[in-house]
Amino acid sequence: MTNGSLGTRCVGSLIGLLTLTDILRAAAPELAADPRRDAAVAAVERVMPSVVNIATEEVVPTQSPLEDLFREFFDPYYRRRPPNTQYSLGSGVIIDEEGFVVTNFHVVNRARRVWVKLHDGREFEAEKIAGTSLTDVALLKIRAGKSDRFAAVKFAADDDLLLGETVLALGNPFGLGGSVSRGILSSKSRRPPADNEPLDILDWLQTDASINPGNSGGPLVNLRGELIGISVAVHREGQGIGFAIPIKRVGAALAELYSPEVLEKLWFGARVRPAPPLRVISVQNESPAGRAGLKPGDEILQVNGHAPRGFIDFNRQLLAAGDKRDLTLLVQRGAAQRSLSLRMVPEDTFFNAALVRKKLGVGVEELTPRAARELGLSNQRGLVITDVDRQSSAFAARLDRGMVITALDGQVRSDVVSAAKFVYGKAKGDQIEAEVVFPRQRGPYVELLRTTVTLVVR
Repeated sequence: MTNGSLGTRCVGSLIGLLTLTDILRAAAPELAADPRRDAAVAAVERVMPSVVNIATEEVVPTQSPLEDLFREFFDPYYRRRPPNTQYSLGSGVIIDEEGFVVTNFHVVNRARRVWVKLHDGREFEAEKIAGTSLTDVALLKIRAGKSDRFAAVKFAADDDLLLGETVLALGNPFGLGGSVSRGILSSKSRRPPADNEPLDILDWLQTDASINPGNSGGPLVNLRGELIGISVAVHREGQGIGFAIPIKRVGAALAELYSPEVLEKLWFGARVRPAPPLRVISVQNESPAGRAGLKPGDEILQVNGHAPRGFIDFNRQLLAAGDKRDLTLLVQRGAAQRSLSLRMVPEDTFFNAALVRKKLGVGVEELTPRAARELGLSNQRGLVITDVDRQSSAFAARLDRGMVITALDGQVRSDVVSAAKFVYGKAKGDQIEAEVVFPRQRGPYVELLRTTVTLVVR
């Protein structure tokens, strides 16, 4: 082989090598990027600005199913805290740019006043909007200026969960800065949603990502940086097993907590998923929304000609109309758009004592402090029975005038509206366990007797 041919082949090989390198660079530019900046790092960078620490100056003693867990997690920290400092209760995540924060109910239930500390170090007092121990979801609102805007997390689609996918548990424990743990989704929620039953382990997502004490109430996200759950706890019995409330249940809880019914006692009668697109998840048939023709699956496009910026703004537009003027909703249903008109009404025009009598066969009224004293039931909450229909299961169960219904299916019902809303959702033939208390005179003393009876919905 001549020197000329050898040189020609070497030059050709070099040109081929350079061409291959250029092709690889064009096809995979990330090869030249920082190899540490993977999908997990990118997800953390997107979500962490929306993660907050939640603290209070005073913790109120309560009795809760999560009391032991709370004490196990936080008491060692409390014993070491210096005087005149705040209690750090856990974490939360901002879901709306106006400063609405989601966390666990058990995180804020014990707090008289609440402060949130952002990832960038800013601190604000927050208002407790609503929450429930049944779902262990609570909603807070940061008290800030009207022009202040906050980074909000993006919701994942309901049930968009892959067993074995990488998940990240984020938090801001004790206000010391961002905390991240990484693992896989070990198990999805293992039973269908059940009304009026507290959540437990069967309802939660399971992960081996560490749920540190201060991360309770913080976000569990996927590698797209989307919220798939709210961290709840670590299992005492299992090493490294953490749990989170699935985003589907978080969304359903928020739809109940932030609604015209809760905020202004106005009956709208539909629930909308609190993430874009604003899609209707349920409709009550006899409600204003149901009579107007709104259906589950409809996507809300406009309210009175204005496109809502999000779930919070949607409810704000509903409340702006109130019960004094009609609402016009523009919705997307399949390939077609529809315009629906309705007017909200005060809840007590429908959810009243007449509905309770229709469903259960008992007349009820709210137990006032004066009536409680007259019946010898001081400090008792509930609904006092005024009369009983003879053709009812209540009569068969020997309920009588002057007895007080304190709970239905284990949940306290101290006002007529909440009791009527509860029985409204029951079908004919359904059974309800009613807890009843009544006084009995024993010489100079009044004895309080308690019993539980089964009522059949008519």
